[in-house]
Amino acid sequence: MNQATPHVGTPVGTFTQLLSSTRRGARLARLLAVTELRSWGVSQDLTDRAALIVAELAANAVLHGRVPGRCFRLTLVLGPAAGRLRVEVSDARGDLHPLPCPTATALDPLSTGGRGLTLVTALADHWDCVPYPPTGKTVRADLLDTTA
Repeated sequence: MNQATPHVGTPVGTFTQLLSSTRRGARLARLLAVTELRSWGVSQDLTDRAALIVAELAANAVLHGRVPGRCFRLTLVLGPAAGRLRVEVSDARGDLHPLPCPTATALDPLSTGGRGLTLVTALADHWDCVPYPPTGKTVRADLLDTTA
């Protein structure tokens, strides 16, 4: 069941949502992220970059992190300093970690995949991958609002 979890009493915006590990769940993650960020009054530039990052990380969670019967989790955290956003996507496959991004010249121009983390690297100020107990992983991307 998909259910938003508000965090009451915190001075920053926080949004957490469990989503089905399907293409529809990945699409919904992007739409929910945009809706939430707009409701927080986040700049259009930061919202646009976050939407692309959520789309890529959610697609990776569905394609590479899927375990039948298990959902993936989207978390957005707007930091106390205006303009700092963390995007987290957690999935159930802790045994598969993202590979370092190949250089643009190493990518096959005819390939239909393999560019997602290259986009995340270009759009985020920092990203990494950490364990998500008990058996999963979380890919985190930090974004700073350059318009603030």
